[in-house]
Amino acid sequence: MKYKNSWTCFLLILAGIVLGGFIGSMFPGSFLSFGETFGLTSPVILDLGILTITFALTIKITIASILGIILGIIIYRIL
Repeated sequence: MKYKNSWTCFLLILAGIVLGGFIGSMFPGSFLSFGETFGLTSPVILDLGILTITFALTIKITIASILGIILGIIIYRIL
């Protein structure tokens, strides 16, 4: 039985998300770019006087990203 590293799975899924997002942005009119964006659209600012921290997070999930995740999991299972 092979030893499977969870970091390998995480990196393959992350690569699938990035590649899927890139492919989705290359074809803006196709079904691959269909998706939803959610998160903090306006930044949250924490001002401590001498230190200011700005935090914002937005996630865009598209059909191409989901297909990239599935492809990453399939590659992980094959390895």
